[in-house]
Amino acid sequence: MRSITLSIGLISTLIFAGCAGIIREQAVPEYLTNQAVVPGMEDVRYRLGIDTEALKKDAFDSFWREAEQLKASGHSGPLPPVHFLVISGGGDHGAFGAGLLSGWTSSGTRPEFKLVTGVSTGALIAPFAFLGSEYDARLRNLYTNISAEDIIEQRWFLAALTSDAMADTSPLWELLEKEIDERLLEAIAVEHDKGRMLLIATVDLDARNSVIWNMTKIAASGDPKALHLFRSVLIASASIPGAFPPVMIDVEARGQHYQEMHVDGGTMSQLFIYPPELHTKEISEKQHVERERYAYIIRNAKLDPKWASVERQTMSIAERAISSLIQTQGVGDLYRVYLITQRDGVDYNLAYVPEDFNHPHHEEFDTEFMRALFQTGYEMALRGYPWSKMPPGF
Repeated sequence: MRSITLSIGLISTLIFAGCAGIIREQAVPEYLTNQAVVPGMEDVRYRLGIDTEALKKDAFDSFWREAEQLKASGHSGPLPPVHFLVISGGGDHGAFGAGLLSGWTSSGTRPEFKLVTGVSTGALIAPFAFLGSEYDARLRNLYTNISAEDIIEQRWFLAALTSDAMADTSPLWELLEKEIDERLLEAIAVEHDKGRMLLIATVDLDARNSVIWNMTKIAASGDPKALHLFRSVLIASASIPGAFPPVMIDVEARGQHYQEMHVDGGTMSQLFIYPPELHTKEISEKQHVERERYAYIIRNAKLDPKWASVERQTMSIAERAISSLIQTQGVGDLYRVYLITQRDGVDYNLAYVPEDFNHPHHEEFDTEFMRALFQTGYEMALRGYPWSKMPPGF
């Protein structure tokens, strides 16, 4: 009886001690939120609805860098078409997008993308997609030769009370330290000088706002902290709140040091092309710029609702409800991007996991599942992917 009492006491002590949570540095006060910057890299991000003018300026600058590059290469006549690539979240379903890109390369029709955007698993794909077909082998390896152990390390059962997430992402950090190195950063910096852009979305949980990071500017900054910030943004964009730890990013405001808490970009949107405040067509007409524009959206998920018998239990009901929210949010994001492209005269092309893909899915980051899904995306692209010209049910 005494041992049982001691055990109960020990568990109670651990629970109450853990309730305080992990100590964090001071969050940016609300009145300074719009002034917070990354020291040494003050202009590498845009807060949605706040930094519209900064984004417009960088978009202009990217165009002029591209124009200079075309002139130096001897190009004359009309401007060549531009291609935008949008890669969504979707966890291990990112294997579909990775396979599609690889198959697209093999088909011989894959273009170079002026703009690549990524959210969550799409953020992990985006740097390799941005750099082109030379990096297809890395994408294949990331989505066909890894398992859950290569991404997360499970914490003990009271982690929800004593820590900041149910799992530790140390394995993912180690993986990105191998895949995202100085050499890759230098390659992205070269593309920045050509006028291309790589954008990744995270969510500032304190401010409850989406943050779009200009990864090409980070790479080209020359700052010694650039590589760490680059990796941090990728992991933050894929850090599902509660499941994975948030990523703390050091910032300054009015000379004071603070920390922002960044989590999965999919918390607010599963995908994005560019903020709707950026009226591409209107801006182009004012600048007398005429060119064709094409958007390719890869939704790493099925679009049809998936039936399931839900147990009458709290966790089962909550899990089903959250997955339903993500499903409908993803469809809503497709509509939002569609409306932006139609307003701006951008040709809309959508790819998604086919309804008839039904390979068994035993756990998250199931290697065999990812291999099957990668191959599905690869073969569809190799045959010539049947891009949808509008969102489902439009």
